Amino acid sequence: MYPFLLVGAGGAIGAMSRYGMGSLVGRLWPMSFPLATLLVNIIGSMLMGVLIGLLARFMPPQQAELRLFVAVGVLGGFTTFSSFSLDTIVLIERGALLQAGLYVLMSVVLCLIGLYLGLLMTRGVA
Repeated sequence: MYPFLLVGAGGAIGAMSRYGMGSLVGRLWPMSFPLATLLVNIIGSMLMGVLIGLLARFMPPQQAELRLFVAVGVLGGFTTFSSFSLDTIVLIERGALLQAGLYVLMSVVLCLIGLYLGLLMTRGVA
C-alpha cells in the first residue's frame, strides 16, 4: 500500500504542475502550437535525467522511495515522456540501438494510431 501512496501523492503534484505550466504558458504565449506540452516534455525529461543521474551517483538508502515518489509519481504525473526518454536512453546506453529505434518508432506511431482509433470509436456517439 505504501508504494501506491508515494506514487499517488507524487502523481497529484506532477499533474497539478503540468496543468499549471500549461495555463501559464498559454497566458504568456497564446498560439495554436502545443508549446506548453513541448516544454513540459523537455523539462520533465531533463529532470528525469538529473534525478536518475543523482540516484546512480549517490545511491541514497531511500532510493526506492525517491524513485517511486519523484520519478514515477511527480515526473510521471508531469509527463510520461520523461519515462519514455529514460527507457530510450537506457536501451541506447546498453548498445541496443535497434531496440531503441523500434521503441521510439513504435511508441510514436502506435500511440498516434491508438488515439485516432479511440476518436473513431467515439465519433457519432451521442
